[in-house]
Amino acid sequence: MIDTNYFLSFQVHGSADGHKAGEGITASVETLLTFLESLIGLSPAEVFSTILPGISSMANIHPLIVHFPIALLIAFFLVDLFGSIFKNRSWRRFAGKLLYLGAVSAAAAVAAGLSAEASVEHGENVHQILERHGTIGISILCLSVVLLLWRLLYGRAIKGASNIIYLFMSFILFILIILGADLGGLMVYKYGVAVDAVKVKSIDYFQEHTHSH
Repeated sequence: MIDTNYFLSFQVHGSADGHKAGEGITASVETLLTFLESLIGLSPAEVFSTILPGISSMANIHPLIVHFPIALLIAFFLVDLFGSIFKNRSWRRFAGKLLYLGAVSAAAAVAAGLSAEASVEHGENVHQILERHGTIGISILCLSVVLLLWRLLYGRAIKGASNIIYLFMSFILFILIILGADLGGLMVYKYGVAVDAVKVKSIDYFQEHTHSH
């Protein structure tokens, strides 16, 4: 079977061997065809792990899902805020759609996170961080649902004092997202939670990294 890393390498660098452009394109097409041919006869699980080795090697899908509520809910806050400042109803309607998608994806992220919490190995020091991260995640979900229901029940553009309270609650949601993401990053990048890293030999980058970009 063809080396998946080699397959990904030619995609990133344009040429697996660093030859000139014409040869690089030919080599890339040949490598792609060889890769596709290698998938014939594999089981669906093997095909999935070959095409998406990153996802198939994950201990749980929480890190894959969690980026959606982060992006959607932050976008909701910013679009809704500027929509209020500039009194643009179309922006605020769009913000409502972002909020809906953000709340749904937050529910999926919390569900995946609770499942991951029970399955990943971690020490007592990480457990406290994990508990805070989970509490913040549930708070984000609850607050986003409250904001969504408020928006749906209000039935029209929120104005006046109600809008100030609404935007303040949205700002709290924004802060919670930052705090939750920070704790998630702390667990992964400092403590290596759910990370099965492959140890590599230290090399002189400028001596060993000679292929063309």
